[in-house]
Amino acid sequence: MKKMTEFKKNSVAVAIATLAGVSGGAVAQTDADSALEEVVVVGIRGSLERAMDVKRDSQGVVDAISAEDIGKMPDTNLAESLQRITGVSIDRQNGEGSRVTVRGFGPDYNVVTLNGRQMPAANLEATNASASRSFDFANLAAESVSAVEIYKTGRADLSTGGIGSVINIRTARPLEMEELVLNVGAKTTHDTSSQTGDSLTPEMSGIFSTKFAEDTIGVALTASHSKRDSGFAKAETGPGWYTIPGGQGDWGSIAPDNTNFENAPQEGDIYAVPRGVGYSFGEVQRERTNAQMTLQWAPLDNFEATLDYTYAEQDVEQQYNAMGAWFNGVPVSGSFTEGSGNGSVVAPIVYTDGTGTDVTFNAGEWGTVNKNDSVGLNLVWNPREDLTLAFDYHNSSAENGAKDDRGSNNNIAGVQFNRASTTVNYGYELPATSFEFIDGQGFDPAQMLTSGTSFRNSYMKHDIEQAKFDGTFDVDAGPVSSIDFGIGYTESSNRSAYAVAERGTWGGYGTPADYDDSLFVRKSMAEALDQFDSATSAEMTPYYYAADFDGMRDAISAIAQANGETLSPCGTVLCVDDNFTTDRIAVETQQAAYTQVNLAWEDVPMPVQLAVGVRYEKTDIDAKALVPQYDFIAWNSANEFDANPSGVGFSEQQGAYSNLLPNIDFNVALNEDMVARASVSKTITRPNYTDIQGGQTINPRVRINGGTASRGNPDLKPFESTNYDLSFEWYYGEGSYLSAGFYKKDVDNFIGLDSFIETTFDLAHPAKGPRYEAAVAALGSDATSAEILAYMQAEYGTVIGSAAEGDALAEFTVLAPVNARTAKIDGFEFAVQHMFGDSGFGGIVNFTTVNGDIAYDNFNTNKGEGVENQFALLGLSDSFNVVGFYDKNGIQARLAYNWRDDFLNSTFDGNGERNPVYTEAYGQLDANVSYDIQDNFSVFVEGINLTDETQRLYGRAENMVIGAIQSGARYNLGVRYSF
Repeated sequence: MKKMTEFKKNSVAVAIATLAGVSGGAVAQTDADSALEEVVVVGIRGSLERAMDVKRDSQGVVDAISAEDIGKMPDTNLAESLQRITGVSIDRQNGEGSRVTVRGFGPDYNVVTLNGRQMPAANLEATNASASRSFDFANLAAESVSAVEIYKTGRADLSTGGIGSVINIRTARPLEMEELVLNVGAKTTHDTSSQTGDSLTPEMSGIFSTKFAEDTIGVALTASHSKRDSGFAKAETGPGWYTIPGGQGDWGSIAPDNTNFENAPQEGDIYAVPRGVGYSFGEVQRERTNAQMTLQWAPLDNFEATLDYTYAEQDVEQQYNAMGAWFNGVPVSGSFTEGSGNGSVVAPIVYTDGTGTDVTFNAGEWGTVNKNDSVGLNLVWNPREDLTLAFDYHNSSAENGAKDDRGSNNNIAGVQFNRASTTVNYGYELPATSFEFIDGQGFDPAQMLTSGTSFRNSYMKHDIEQAKFDGTFDVDAGPVSSIDFGIGYTESSNRSAYAVAERGTWGGYGTPADYDDSLFVRKSMAEALDQFDSATSAEMTPYYYAADFDGMRDAISAIAQANGETLSPCGTVLCVDDNFTTDRIAVETQQAAYTQVNLAWEDVPMPVQLAVGVRYEKTDIDAKALVPQYDFIAWNSANEFDANPSGVGFSEQQGAYSNLLPNIDFNVALNEDMVARASVSKTITRPNYTDIQGGQTINPRVRINGGTASRGNPDLKPFESTNYDLSFEWYYGEGSYLSAGFYKKDVDNFIGLDSFIETTFDLAHPAKGPRYEAAVAALGSDATSAEILAYMQAEYGTVIGSAAEGDALAEFTVLAPVNARTAKIDGFEFAVQHMFGDSGFGGIVNFTTVNGDIAYDNFNTNKGEGVENQFALLGLSDSFNVVGFYDKNGIQARLAYNWRDDFLNSTFDGNGERNPVYTEAYGQLDANVSYDIQDNFSVFVEGINLTDETQRLYGRAENMVIGAIQSGARYNLGVRYSF
């Protein structure tokens, strides 16, 4: 489908496109003020051609996605659109794209900008303060976005922080659009993953843009509001796996000659036993509001001002129920995978644990609100024909936290204390679990009550204030075509805090008679986990009990009132604690300057372009953290010395670093259709917020030879990557191209842990002075610690370290993050996009390989004196995409398959054990079809995860399941009307 437009081309418009780093392609011009006719292809084919133009005309290696038309991105979620790009993979939350990985580097290694401005991000963790810098794409609706560009190579004018990539989200500006744009869209979503939510949820979006006063003033408004009800069901080993070398006695160990186990682990093998098993069932209600207003004023041909405001809010309510059991390391019987005989990793197939205690029926319910605000001003001025100057300022914030006193996450444990043993079959994709009860009993609501509770309060706020001055000087002297230059200032302030109100009444609270039986509702396991065959197995418990969160909360409150107890900061009502016990504030001030010389040799058989740039950046860090303060060390028992806390207070540390980041980009036009590129650059990513925190904490239990402590290190250097890229591109037809490339990244300054000795808090040690020496002299050198303590207590009363008495300061072994590692990754990228003439059919195939020189060693248990946690690169995995589409006669259809191979997700599992967590290979099929009933009216249908794919995480072996998750397919039906 094609349409005709007229527009007036002026120098300031070209300047804006140039400064944004994106060229719109060559446009013939015979007179600066002449009216030009442009044929614009819209629809799927048009969006792919525009994205191809960005790739072809950009400096370095750049990929892009362009909206098919105003307000119509290819996918309803930006992350799901981005995964179609070569080398880009995504993480999903509740079945929806959330964060991106580029060329094997995860979300924290990629920077997201909005119209070239660095965007703040506010993340929450369930049981801690967040350390992450990553941006969650679920916060932004796709309707307000005109294009997304991914810069895979470094450039002097780009914001720093992404050694994986810089991802720039572009929104439309009214003076770049038609005289009047007004369209509205409405759709309804059916999410098959939700069991209790509305079967259909609405979404509304609208775009209005106009310009007047002879196209010197423009106004654009975009807005969207959507609701989505979704759900999930999963099996998980929440407490994690306990790893054991074969033949060694340990918690939960199995002797090599234990005949109750088939293929019992032998000496030399590495195996693990589970710390528990559980099944979770959740419902999520998300309400998202996005809005943007853009005002533009171009009173002169050589000046343009743009003022914009962007707002995003995501309101999320979540409820969950879980059934599970903790294991206390009592293996009874079962079977293991067969080892090689020379030592290998073996895993349980069937495992029976004889722990006799409770089955839990957990319930939780909470709400969070994530808000993003951004106000920006952009000025572009051409004081003369060969000089373009631009000033850009924005003030942006992101805030995420609990909606009310339920907190950002919580858990009330319901229990039944009659479990005798538990058997789990790990041979299935989702483990099947059966319980044996005392005296042949079963689940019985009349025996159920509650035990412990945990109400968590996680909060994060991130503010960015940024000012930039950029310029381009068109030289046109010899091979030098232009010189780019600029300076910038950024202040980034991040606060990440956490508190927990926890009750450790795990032995039960009240009696079963205090809880009405109706609070525990029987549910079918097979219906909840219908995507897994094991849910209907005879080895699976056929049902679970969903506990009523509000009912249990009220019952607990009634018991507390009757007993005169205070349970939480809210008295007898369970709630969160607003007094944060972890509170980190990091202020990073960045000053930057850059220049780049652009050279071109056009009058040669193979035209050549060369860009040589350098960026200098200085970063100062002021990090504060709320930590416990200590007054003295008391000697309380034979070998135990306890540091006495005196409250909490902020401690502060500073750090600074500077980086010189060069880039060289070379491309040569082998002929009119073929381009070869080579790029070398340096890029950085800043450490996470935990590593640079300003606080230092100690383990309050001190020994006679000292204690242990941990601290952040604001003086850490950023990760620094030297990037090499070689690529070839062949644009062999209209909208068709083939590209192939090789990339390599040498990354320095990965973070490890180091230790040093320090007299933290200047605490005197009561066993390091003349009083202690006098006691030893009186009792003799053979005296025990208990005897020495008793002697000193008789002499001095309570034994407290005192510098005034001559006691030496206690020495603490402090663990701190340091820059200690290097790593290398490399890989190949291949992509082909082909249009089958005028048939309307087309297709895309791309794949990326990722290889790293540091892999996780599953045979290394990470245990033993002085053994550090293994260092390994996370997120490295191959990926590919296949997309087929049709675009003709008012019909647009697309079928897309995205696949990502296994990758290492984490090096710690659920109990803080040093164990790997792998995400299993995953592929998903999506489709959308639209039909233009009229030129300005279309209907569309979309399907996401059409084949109901499930996700799975596992440990050192595939049988060591960490999580097996079922979400489901999602369908959208909608209309779009343009006035």
